[in-house]
Amino acid sequence: MKDKLNDLADRLSNMRNQHATSDSKLRLFATPVLIILLLLMLVGIYWSAEPDPFDIQEAAAEHAPVTESRLTTGSYTTSAVITAMETLLHKRGGYLSNDIMPPSIWLDNIPNWEFGVLVQMRDMSRSLRNDFSRSQSQSAEDKDLIVTEPKFHFDNDSWFLPATENVYQEGIDGLYGYLERLQNPSDPDAQFYARADNLRTWLGQVETRLGSMSQRLSASVGQVRLNTDLAGDAEAVQSTQTSSQLEVKTPWTEIDDVFYEARGAAWALIHLLKAVEIDFEPILQKKNALISLRQIIRELESTQESVWSPIILNGSGFGLFANHSLVMASYISRANAAVIDLRSLLSQG
Repeated sequence: MKDKLNDLADRLSNMRNQHATSDSKLRLFATPVLIILLLLMLVGIYWSAEPDPFDIQEAAAEHAPVTESRLTTGSYTTSAVITAMETLLHKRGGYLSNDIMPPSIWLDNIPNWEFGVLVQMRDMSRSLRNDFSRSQSQSAEDKDLIVTEPKFHFDNDSWFLPATENVYQEGIDGLYGYLERLQNPSDPDAQFYARADNLRTWLGQVETRLGSMSQRLSASVGQVRLNTDLAGDAEAVQSTQTSSQLEVKTPWTEIDDVFYEARGAAWALIHLLKAVEIDFEPILQKKNALISLRQIIRELESTQESVWSPIILNGSGFGLFANHSLVMASYISRANAAVIDLRSLLSQG
């Protein structure tokens, strides 16, 4: 009997030793994993900080060939696009939208912010190529802007062959070429025509983007909207019939995506509008539209206030909790209304 008890005690002792060894091995494996995950989380938080705004005049002076006196009409707008795109590529963590490794692959706020900026740069590059650099519809396109515009429209999430950053850098290089010729008095081929009709055309794209963004932000709480697609034209038709009422609601997983895309778009527009204010100042003063433009900038600057909540809240319109999307939609809508007024002023003689 004693031998059996001793044997049982030995077995229990061996089991305890094996269990202790397993726990030791588990701790040995888990500790570095937890440390790595913590470091990745801290890096992700650091990379998720939105870039600070930049000074338009400083950016233009930096890109001037010699002195600020060489800055020509269009230098500020072109420099704003260059600096915004370079910020997109070289901010904290670099360009994140096409990353496939941690922690970038876990982040979605900054990639959506990047896309908001990118859409505005695409619109401006198209306007530079089609409108600002051409005196009339029959004139030839600028050789550098022909390169830039399609480069900026390349896929925003390609990570290899070619990487998105490399293609966008080629577009930036094209803008540098255009800007260099624009500031060269011996090269009259590169031009920037600061005319009211050109500005009004670009603002039409801005108006459309802001209107769409406002609707998407407002859909965070869900709405039943009347279908106004054919309103105002009794003879208008559309391809397929749709319901007279539409229920619009952003999925809860996409609410922060839309919010940060709107912040990125507003960040980009603030810089573009400040550049336009300088390049088009004589036209804006003549149309008595300078104050209207500055009001748009002020409304958009309000969208860049710090978000103190760790998450984007989605309370109801008059509920207990805030709804960050509705606050953003308010500023975007007011900016959009001001853009409509500005375009009306520019169309007047």
